[in-house]
Amino acid sequence: MKTTTKKVLSAVLASALLLSFSACSEKKASEQESNTTTPADNKTTEAAPAENTEEKVIRVGASPAPHAQILEACKDALAEKGYTLEIVEFTDYVLPNLSLDNGELEANFFQHTPYLEEFCASRDVDLVAAVKVHFEPLGIYKGQSDDFENIKDGATIAVPNDPTNEARALQLLADNGLITLTEGVGLNATVKDIIDNPKNIEILEIEAAQLPRTLPDVDFAIINGNYALDAGIIDSLLLTEDPQSDAAQTFANVLAVRKGDENTEATKALVEVLTSDATRAYIEETFGSTVVPVF
Repeated sequence: MKTTTKKVLSAVLASALLLSFSACSEKKASEQESNTTTPADNKTTEAAPAENTEEKVIRVGASPAPHAQILEACKDALAEKGYTLEIVEFTDYVLPNLSLDNGELEANFFQHTPYLEEFCASRDVDLVAAVKVHFEPLGIYKGQSDDFENIKDGATIAVPNDPTNEARALQLLADNGLITLTEGVGLNATVKDIIDNPKNIEILEIEAAQLPRTLPDVDFAIINGNYALDAGIIDSLLLTEDPQSDAAQTFANVLAVRKGDENTEATKALVEVLTSDATRAYIEETFGSTVVPVF
């Protein structure tokens, strides 16, 4: 009886040891399998590189007309180059340059080179013209009278009172035979340089932005193209400065940037689109003789 019991106990112990060994072997094999990966496994679990989703934005300050309108027409072409154009409108000639200088803008588009240079000198900022885009000829607009060729004696003509545009206005009158200016004075002319005034024309010096409002009270007014566009008086235009004159190149409106940014990728893209055939066509079709491309 004792011998039989011992045999049974031995059999039970042997079975238990066999089961324990088998379980350990399966566990070890499972762990080895879980720690083994194939190249394909590595590929699927590897983290994908993060995409560069940073938006490329060009912020440009501009006068509402025609500058902001021209920029608006450039948005799609810039988007094709990977840039989002944000247009920030200004109604004065100081803040756009200050905002460009302090980095709030990447460029601005509202001024000609003589104004830009004078501003930089007086404000001690370092801005430069990246490209000339268009010329806004001064125009003679009808007020109480509409027959400029037979202007009456003693007619009143309102002109811009800032030095640059007043000189242009006086030169326009001289080019049309109404007055004679001191020889060689050119674009530095003032009313003191009028040496002959056979029609006794009365020159009224008015702040440029206010000139459209003077039309009911004067015979004619000489007005900047952008202010005429804003006022919606293009139908009253009688004649303009010669688009081929020295004034056209001297007073062409420019895209301005901070010095050193002339050749950035963003500036290059903006210049390319602003001076494209498509932009030229838009300017000519939209503004006629009041805005003339110079590129």
